[in-house]
Amino acid sequence: MKPTKFLAALTAALMLGTGFAAHAQGMLADKNGMTLYTFDKDAGGVSACYDDCAVKWPPYLGKADETLGEGWTLVDRTDGTKQWAYDGKPVYLFAGDKAKGDATGDGLGDVWHVIKE
Repeated sequence: MKPTKFLAALTAALMLGTGFAAHAQGMLADKNGMTLYTFDKDAGGVSACYDDCAVKWPPYLGKADETLGEGWTLVDRTDGTKQWAYDGKPVYLFAGDKAKGDATGDGLGDVWHVIKE
């Protein structure tokens, strides 16, 4: 994304109070620059990651009135919260990532994958 388009999108997102997904090193990232992941065990847009799994892999949560743009939707979790999904797949952060651009969860267990642009 060109810097001017990125700044325009960021400004619009902040002005509208919406969520924002950034791009970092060819990977999708949350508004704080933390890498986003998908989980192979999720099916049909439904999260399979709860309890201990969700402690290590926190769901990328959103609110019903937020939007992130093309390809992004919100899915319901069993606890009543809303989780972002990209191309129909629920999206997560990884507790082991400590800094922007970290992708230490990529490939773990052969079931966790960064979302590439």
